[in-house]
Amino acid sequence: MNKSTVTGFVIGAIVVTAAGAVGGYRVVSGSRGAEVLSVTAQHKTLRTPRQECHDVQVTRTKPAKDRDRLLGTGVGAVVGGLLGHEIGGGSGKALATVAGAAAGGYAGNKIEQKVQQGDTYTSTEQQCATVYDRSEVPDGYEVVYRLDGKEHRVHMDHDPGKRIPVKDGHIVTASGANS
Repeated sequence: MNKSTVTGFVIGAIVVTAAGAVGGYRVVSGSRGAEVLSVTAQHKTLRTPRQECHDVQVTRTKPAKDRDRLLGTGVGAVVGGLLGHEIGGGSGKALATVAGAAAGGYAGNKIEQKVQQGDTYTSTEQQCATVYDRSEVPDGYEVVYRLDGKEHRVHMDHDPGKRIPVKDGHIVTASGANS
Protein backbone atom coordinates (compact mmCIF):
# COMPACT_ATOMS: atom_id res chain seq x y z
CA MET A 1 0.00 0.00 0.00
CA ASN A 2 1.17 3.40 -0.76
CA LYS A 3 1.35 6.36 1.56
CA SER A 4 -1.74 8.20 0.22
CA THR A 5 -3.93 5.11 0.59
CA VAL A 6 -2.91 4.69 4.23
CA THR A 7 -3.52 8.39 4.85
CA GLY A 8 -6.98 8.08 3.26
CA PHE A 9 -7.82 5.06 5.43
CA VAL A 10 -6.67 6.87 8.59
CA ILE A 11 -8.65 10.02 7.75
CA GLY A 12 -11.69 7.93 6.87
CA ALA A 13 -11.41 6.01 10.13
CA ILE A 14 -11.20 9.28 12.09
CA VAL A 15 -14.29 10.69 10.31
CA VAL A 16 -16.29 7.48 10.89
CA THR A 17 -15.28 7.37 14.56
CA ALA A 18 -16.16 11.04 15.10
CA ALA A 19 -19.53 10.66 13.39
CA GLY A 20 -20.29 7.60 15.49
CA ALA A 21 -19.30 9.43 18.68
CA VAL A 22 -21.52 12.42 17.86
CA GLY A 23 -24.45 10.19 16.93
CA GLY A 24 -23.97 8.07 20.05
CA TYR A 25 -23.80 11.21 22.22
CA ARG A 26 -27.09 12.46 20.75
CA VAL A 27 -28.80 9.14 21.40
CA VAL A 28 -27.52 8.96 24.97
CA SER A 29 -28.17 12.61 25.81
CA GLY A 30 -31.58 12.52 24.07
CA SER A 31 -32.71 9.63 26.21
CA ARG A 32 -31.66 11.42 29.39
CA GLY A 33 -34.30 13.60 30.96
CA ALA A 34 -38.07 13.76 30.90
CA GLU A 35 -39.78 14.63 27.63
CA VAL A 36 -41.82 17.86 27.87
CA LEU A 37 -45.26 17.40 26.29
CA SER A 38 -46.71 20.87 26.89
CA VAL A 39 -45.86 24.16 28.59
CA THR A 40 -48.56 26.68 29.54
CA ALA A 41 -47.62 30.12 30.88
CA GLN A 42 -49.54 30.98 34.06
CA HIS A 43 -50.61 34.47 35.18
CA LYS A 44 -52.18 35.87 38.30
CA THR A 45 -54.24 39.02 38.78
CA LEU A 46 -53.01 41.62 41.24
CA ARG A 47 -55.33 44.22 42.78
CA THR A 48 -53.47 47.38 43.75
CA PRO A 49 -55.38 49.90 45.91
CA ARG A 50 -55.12 53.66 45.35
CA GLN A 51 -57.01 56.78 46.43
CA GLU A 52 -59.14 58.56 43.86
CA CYS A 53 -60.36 62.03 44.88
CA HIS A 54 -62.86 64.49 43.35
CA ASP A 55 -64.04 67.99 44.28
CA VAL A 56 -67.82 68.12 44.89
CA GLN A 57 -70.23 70.96 45.73
CA VAL A 58 -71.89 70.44 49.12
CA THR A 59 -74.84 72.48 50.44
CA ARG A 60 -75.13 72.73 54.22
CA THR A 61 -77.47 74.49 56.60
CA LYS A 62 -75.83 77.25 58.63
CA PRO A 63 -75.81 76.61 62.37
CA ALA A 64 -78.75 78.33 64.05
CA LYS A 65 -77.91 81.14 66.44
CA ASP A 66 -81.24 80.60 68.24
CA ARG A 67 -81.53 76.79 68.36
CA ASP A 68 -84.69 76.86 70.50
CA ARG A 69 -86.28 79.50 68.22
CA LEU A 70 -87.14 81.69 71.24
CA LEU A 71 -87.17 84.92 69.20
CA GLY A 72 -89.77 83.60 66.73
CA THR A 73 -91.86 82.09 69.51
CA GLY A 74 -91.73 85.31 71.56
CA VAL A 75 -92.57 87.67 68.69
CA GLY A 76 -95.38 85.32 67.54
CA ALA A 77 -96.83 85.16 71.06
CA VAL A 78 -96.83 88.97 71.43
CA VAL A 79 -98.46 89.51 68.02
CA GLY A 80 -100.98 86.71 68.63
CA GLY A 81 -101.80 88.02 72.08
CA LEU A 82 -102.40 91.53 70.72
CA LEU A 83 -104.66 90.21 67.96
CA GLY A 84 -106.56 88.01 70.43
CA HIS A 85 -107.02 90.98 72.75
CA GLU A 86 -108.48 93.03 69.87
CA ILE A 87 -110.83 90.26 68.75
CA GLY A 88 -112.11 89.23 72.15
CA GLY A 89 -114.71 91.24 73.91
CA GLY A 90 -115.99 91.50 77.49
CA SER A 91 -115.13 88.59 79.75
CA GLY A 92 -113.78 86.57 76.77
CA LYS A 93 -111.06 89.13 76.16
CA ALA A 94 -108.60 87.43 78.55
CA LEU A 95 -109.30 84.02 77.05
CA ALA A 96 -108.89 85.36 73.48
CA THR A 97 -105.61 87.05 74.46
CA VAL A 98 -104.21 83.79 75.93
CA ALA A 99 -105.40 81.73 72.93
CA GLY A 100 -103.95 84.30 70.48
CA ALA A 101 -100.64 84.32 72.34
CA ALA A 102 -100.44 80.48 72.26
CA ALA A 103 -101.33 80.27 68.54
CA GLY A 104 -99.00 83.16 67.69
CA GLY A 105 -96.14 81.60 69.66
CA TYR A 106 -96.57 78.29 67.80
CA ALA A 107 -96.79 80.02 64.42
CA GLY A 108 -93.73 82.21 65.19
CA ASN A 109 -91.73 79.11 66.19
CA LYS A 110 -92.57 77.31 62.91
CA ILE A 111 -91.82 80.41 60.81
CA GLU A 112 -88.38 80.78 62.42
CA GLN A 113 -87.73 77.04 61.88
CA LYS A 114 -88.40 77.39 58.11
CA VAL A 115 -86.18 80.48 57.92
CA GLN A 116 -83.33 78.61 59.67
CA GLN A 117 -83.66 75.58 57.36
CA GLY A 118 -83.46 77.84 54.31
CA ASP A 119 -80.32 79.57 55.58
CA THR A 120 -77.72 77.51 53.66
CA TYR A 121 -74.27 77.86 52.17
CA THR A 122 -72.44 75.92 49.46
CA SER A 123 -68.81 74.85 49.66
CA THR A 124 -66.43 72.67 47.68
CA GLU A 125 -65.13 69.58 49.44
CA GLN A 126 -62.75 66.87 48.36
CA GLN A 127 -64.23 63.38 48.63
CA CYS A 128 -61.97 60.35 48.25
CA ALA A 129 -62.59 56.65 47.70
CA THR A 130 -60.34 53.61 47.45
CA VAL A 131 -60.32 52.06 43.98
CA TYR A 132 -58.42 48.99 42.79
CA ASP A 133 -56.28 48.73 39.67
CA ARG A 134 -55.97 45.21 38.20
CA SER A 135 -52.87 43.90 36.48
CA GLU A 136 -51.75 40.51 35.18
CA VAL A 137 -48.28 39.28 36.18
CA PRO A 138 -46.43 36.08 35.22
CA ASP A 139 -46.81 33.22 37.69
CA GLY A 140 -44.61 30.45 36.27
CA TYR A 141 -45.40 27.59 33.91
CA GLU A 142 -47.63 24.55 34.10
CA VAL A 143 -45.58 21.74 32.53
CA VAL A 144 -46.81 18.31 31.39
CA TYR A 145 -43.97 15.83 30.89
CA ARG A 146 -43.42 12.11 30.32
CA LEU A 147 -41.03 10.13 32.51
CA ASP A 148 -40.72 6.34 32.40
CA GLY A 149 -43.78 6.14 30.13
CA LYS A 150 -46.10 8.05 32.52
CA GLU A 151 -47.42 11.60 32.19
CA HIS A 152 -46.91 14.01 35.09
CA ARG A 153 -47.55 17.68 35.83
CA VAL A 154 -45.34 20.18 37.60
CA HIS A 155 -45.38 23.95 38.17
CA MET A 156 -42.03 25.55 37.26
CA ASP A 157 -40.65 29.08 37.48
CA HIS A 158 -39.15 28.86 33.97
CA ASP A 159 -39.91 27.30 30.59
CA PRO A 160 -37.92 24.03 30.64
CA GLY A 161 -37.62 23.63 26.86
CA LYS A 162 -37.97 20.17 25.28
CA ARG A 163 -36.57 18.13 28.17
CA ILE A 164 -36.38 18.35 31.94
CA PRO A 165 -33.18 17.02 33.51
CA VAL A 166 -33.52 13.91 35.67
CA LYS A 167 -31.28 13.05 38.60
CA ASP A 168 -31.66 9.86 40.63
CA GLY A 169 -35.04 9.16 38.98
CA HIS A 170 -36.52 12.59 39.84
CA ILE A 171 -36.86 15.68 37.67
CA VAL A 172 -34.71 18.70 38.47
CA THR A 173 -36.97 21.78 38.47
CA ALA A 174 -34.46 24.45 39.58
CA SER A 175 -33.64 26.76 36.65
CA GLY A 176 -29.87 26.76 37.25
CA ALA A 177 -29.45 23.05 38.01
CA ASN A 178 -27.05 20.84 36.08
CA SER A 179 -27.67 17.14 35.62
